[in-house]
Amino acid sequence: MSESKVLLNLMPTAIKSDRIDLSSEKETEELAGTFLKKIKPGCFIFLYGEIGVGKTTFIRYLINQFQKLNKLEITEVTSPTFNLLNEYQINDFKINHYDLFRLKSTEEIKNLDLFEDNKNTITLVEWPQIIKEKPKNLIELFFEYGKDHKTRSVQIKGL
Repeated sequence: MSESKVLLNLMPTAIKSDRIDLSSEKETEELAGTFLKKIKPGCFIFLYGEIGVGKTTFIRYLINQFQKLNKLEITEVTSPTFNLLNEYQINDFKINHYDLFRLKSTEEIKNLDLFEDNKNTITLVEWPQIIKEKPKNLIELFFEYGKDHKTRSVQIKGL
C-alpha cells in the first residue's frame, strides 16, 4: 500500500509534519482516489502551493475519478485561471473548481457566490489565500516542492 493510502486510512487528521510524497503522477492519482472516498458534497477544499506544484493535476485526477465512479464521460479538467470557475456535474451533485490567482481583493470574491448553496457541491479552490473567513467543512492541502522541482509533497489539514 502506498504512503498516501496509509496516511489517509490511518490518520483521521493529518498533522503538519505528515507529508505525503507526490513526486510521481501515479502517487498523485492514488492520493486522489483515496481522497475522494473521504469527501462529500458540502466540503470545501483549499489547495495551496506554487505554480506547477501539482494542484491542478490532483484536481484533474479527483474529478476524473468521480466521473469514472459514477459511470460518466471523462472530461478534460483544466485550471480555470482566466474564467475563475469550471463546473462539473456528477449525477446528483456538482464540483465547482475555482482558481483565484488573478483576484486582487476580497470584494471580487463576493461576486463569485463561492459560499452560496453548497450542500450539493464540492468546492475546490486553488489560490485561496485571499479568502479571509474560512468556511466550515474545510480541508486544506498544502503542496510543496522538495529540494528540486522533481520532488513534491502535500500536507493535509482537516481531513
